[in-house]
Amino acid sequence: MKALKFIQVFTLFLGLSSIAIAQSSEEMVKEWERAKAYTKEYLDAMPEKDYSLKPKPEMRSFAEQMLHITDGNYGLVTAATGEKSPHDMGEMEKSADKSKAAVMKAVMDGYDFVINDIKSLPADKLDEKVTLFGKFDMTRRVALEKAFEHQTHHRGQTTVYLRLAGVKPPEEKLF
Repeated sequence: MKALKFIQVFTLFLGLSSIAIAQSSEEMVKEWERAKAYTKEYLDAMPEKDYSLKPKPEMRSFAEQMLHITDGNYGLVTAATGEKSPHDMGEMEKSADKSKAAVMKAVMDGYDFVINDIKSLPADKLDEKVTLFGKFDMTRRVALEKAFEHQTHHRGQTTVYLRLAGVKPPEEKLF
């Protein structure tokens, strides 16, 4: 009986602690705004001539890497929220105009789309279940966290591109 009571209390504690650490919509928006500003620092730091830089021929260029982030932002966030994306999946990376100005605009527009999508998503919908790409079951909240992880991962990869271009990467921006 004591063991059963302990399990019930422990389960309740785990449930409450996961609620305590889950981000609210407002916290998500704040984090995406920080990520947007940090990504802009990377875009600003890379000289125009090096937007086509590829560490190896089979890798994406700096511009393609940043546009891949944008494709992921649109694709993952619309899959999470149910909103319609203004772009087809993979469309941004395939853009013919990979100039610094065009890439910066596309990437910043992508972040604005994400931020506005999260702002318009009712908080009570964050814990609804969704299936991403027809095979990954999770809550909308987790799907949005996956989108955030994706952009962080690819922005981090571009640190090497900046170093190869002789540019000091922006300082870490955790807060």
